[in-house]
Amino acid sequence: MGCVVNGPGEAREADLGIAAGNKRGHLFIKGRNVAVVPEDEMVGALVEGAECIHVHGTEAAIARADTARAEREAEKDRSMLLAEQGDDANNASERIVEIGRRLSGDSAS
Repeated sequence: MGCVVNGPGEAREADLGIAAGNKRGHLFIKGRNVAVVPEDEMVGALVEGAECIHVHGTEAAIARADTARAEREAEKDRSMLLAEQGDDANNASERIVEIGRRLSGDSAS
């Protein structure tokens, strides 16, 4: 499980994963975005995905999904969040500078 920005990388090796953002869940099977569902349908989509994988296997579960549509929807959400929050929503650049200061013993900032 992860956010819509980092979720694809976090789900890359998982048989089944979900990334949430913008009140929607992005369902992944083996790192492929296979569905984008409303927030209130996320649990059901996970259960359905798990059952499909169990019965048919991961490749069949991916093959039956409209991955092109799911990837388009995921890109819309990701782009919107990046536009709202910027490329560095977690202020990583500032945190890296602060960590460098602390490691060098300069605690003044």
